[in-house]
Amino acid sequence: MKLDKLLVNLEITEHTPELGAEVKDICFDSRKCTPGSLFVAVDGNLSDGHKYIAKAVENGAVAVVYQNPEYDGKTGGVPAVRVADSRVALALMASTFYDNPSSKLTLVGVTGTNGKTTTATLLYELFTQLGYHCGLLSTIVNYIGRKQYPADHTTPDPVELNGLLAEMVASGCQYCFMEVSSHSIDQERIKGLTFAGGIFSNITHDHLDYHKTFDNYLRCKKKFFDNLPAEAFALVNIDDRNGSVMVQNTAARVFTYSCGSMADFRCRIMDQTMEGMLLKMDDTQLWTMFIGAHNAHNLLAVYGTAMLLGADKEEVLTIMSKLRAVNGRLEYLRGGNNVTAVVDYAHTPDALENVLKTLKETAKGEYLICVFGCGGDRDKTKRPEMGAIAGKYADRVVVTSDNPRHEDPLAIMADIKAGMDTRTRAKSVFIADRKEAIRSAIMFAPEGGVVLVAGKGHEDYLIIGDEKLHFDDKEVIAEIFDELKH
Repeated sequence: MKLDKLLVNLEITEHTPELGAEVKDICFDSRKCTPGSLFVAVDGNLSDGHKYIAKAVENGAVAVVYQNPEYDGKTGGVPAVRVADSRVALALMASTFYDNPSSKLTLVGVTGTNGKTTTATLLYELFTQLGYHCGLLSTIVNYIGRKQYPADHTTPDPVELNGLLAEMVASGCQYCFMEVSSHSIDQERIKGLTFAGGIFSNITHDHLDYHKTFDNYLRCKKKFFDNLPAEAFALVNIDDRNGSVMVQNTAARVFTYSCGSMADFRCRIMDQTMEGMLLKMDDTQLWTMFIGAHNAHNLLAVYGTAMLLGADKEEVLTIMSKLRAVNGRLEYLRGGNNVTAVVDYAHTPDALENVLKTLKETAKGEYLICVFGCGGDRDKTKRPEMGAIAGKYADRVVVTSDNPRHEDPLAIMADIKAGMDTRTRAKSVFIADRKEAIRSAIMFAPEGGVVLVAGKGHEDYLIIGDEKLHFDDKEVIAEIFDELKH
């Protein structure tokens, strides 16, 4: 594609006379540039792409798009375009390069602190079982039809994102359900995408290491709905006090869902056990293989979205009753002595409280042990809060490591301990080795006990320093259960 064709809709502040270069691909990492690449210099969180313009040209870049005026005339002699915002330019050009694939799909985005993965994945499964060819972009995995692609970020960078959407179009997909992270909104990764709908799950304490304040985090999530077109729908959870805030300035058609108030789509938990729950979805009773109020909200969002997309209600509810838990979300493993281990991704205060509260209610008084840690080089303010929450619901707490990265695991555990009262500290142990922490919890569990291993869920790695080591909570639990049989 010619460079000048890619520049449509960009806010250009300066450019060289010649803009006819033939562009074969777009990159923002100079190391990935090859002959024919267009290099976009983005000032990122860790490094400034402007510093690598010369390297990109050396590697074969035939043109450069940049933002910093200090680099005027320093673009290696190739055609160059200065723009007002190179992040926005990258996203818009990626969409143009792939022929605006999002406009050829029914694209639904799910945003919120918790519930994104479950909601997006269940929508993908539901619509696939309804007979549609679908795509999924999620934290765990990306799907084009039933073809699986690895997922490195909750929301991919604009080039990868539009490339995946283009492949969905080429393979005949009609729908795509995607998670929309706050980072992707802030970094303009979804700029230029055409959404048919947006779902808001909830907003609670998370990512303050990045956004600095909760208000910034809130405004970032709201921006997604501010930018929805008038023909799109915005489906918001009004049981979250910020649900109405999300849609204050949206042009989209607003619909609401609730498990406790009057709303367009309503749900009530009639009964639940460790095996599932009976819901009243609008006026119909539905048995599901999910538990917990948070999953009732997730399922209601799925149901509401299906109705807004014109699916048949009876068919939708029939399929929903057969849907199973998403990888790493309230997954059960049964061991000897009737001990149940539960693996869940809960890594925020709200998510941990939801899961512990659910297990406390459904385990019917059985002994509950919570194993968890907090990630290093991430939001430190949630650590003491999670320590207090674990103590509130669990009969025993085992604090351990969870991707310490460049922090001392003992220092992270001390931050968690700071939020615990005397009673909680008395029933807590601190074991930095995650495998030994899980082993300790399982061996301590009495007959019929429940052990929640929280924080990693689907993740199969542990990040220590710059090393990414293989570690899978489910594998470790199965191994320990097997050892205890012999």
